[in-house]
Amino acid sequence: MSGARTGRARRGPGQGRGRWGAGVRPSPPLPPDLLALAAQQEGLVSARQCDAAGLDAHRRMRHVRAGTVTAPARGVLDLVPARPAPDDPAAARRRTAWFGLLAYGEQQAVAVGACALALHGVAGLPTVIRPEVALPGADHRRPRAGARVRCFEAGMRVETVGTARVADPVTALAQAVCELSRRHAVAVLDSALERGLVDADALARTRRAARGRRGAARLHDWWDLVDGRSQSPPETWARLECVDAGVPPDALQVPVIGADGRVVARGDLGWRRADGRLLVLEMDGTGPHATPTALYRDRERQNAILAGGTTDLLRFTPADLGTTKIPTAVTRWLSRSGPATP
Repeated sequence: MSGARTGRARRGPGQGRGRWGAGVRPSPPLPPDLLALAAQQEGLVSARQCDAAGLDAHRRMRHVRAGTVTAPARGVLDLVPARPAPDDPAAARRRTAWFGLLAYGEQQAVAVGACALALHGVAGLPTVIRPEVALPGADHRRPRAGARVRCFEAGMRVETVGTARVADPVTALAQAVCELSRRHAVAVLDSALERGLVDADALARTRRAARGRRGAARLHDWWDLVDGRSQSPPETWARLECVDAGVPPDALQVPVIGADGRVVARGDLGWRRADGRLLVLEMDGTGPHATPTALYRDRERQNAILAGGTTDLLRFTPADLGTTKIPTAVTRWLSRSGPATP
């Protein structure tokens, strides 16, 4: 027949093998229960958890090959491999803690040290921490997947945060502060107090539990700097800069009294000059000052603070830390006499 073609017809645009190629089928959807669990574990799950959800090794491998799942370590899978780097350092630290738990078995591993504090919600830790777990009878000299492994300590209590097994706050603090810098150690202890994870008695037990550990000797003068009234690490760090400059604040969360005798605001840090004038220092963009609504309220607070005419206000952000701007401004204000505006 004239013009007739034999053989297989040519595929038109959009037809043919498709994105999966010949002989490759798309991976089935991940089990909803597993995705829900991963959401509680910063996107990570263990092979055991996958098996329990019906995602066996063969199906896991198909997802890995398709790029819908990655395996950052043996026995650990990331169900959200395309996520952007988290803007929240706290989420990144929790993810590190979960990585250690899942790498060593979430049913027996216990998050300790900085990882336990991250899961407890303590602020003030370094941006990047190392996975750290305790195992019954563990050989701490043989880490795996980049994680540090400790043996169970006498007196350590195992608590649960969500589904994570974590060391109790006293043990975790004693482990962590000996290895942290001064600014991070004090901020972590401030945060634990402010959040109610420890009280004064528990802080004293933490100090005793830290004795004899490597690095504990340098903590001696740091304990007296701890103050649970600090509401964010930048507040702690601003206070430490002023302490080091010889101008420690007279009060934290200092009340500002209005013309009618009522408390109109509380400042993060406060200094009282000999002439009776008050200086209030606020750290903006952190803790209770971080949201747009809070910034609007802060403007109203600023007006209330200054309305009485006997209080001056300094406002800084975390970007000012480490520049000497904060203690320099406070020192300059303290050197004045009479009413002044910084």
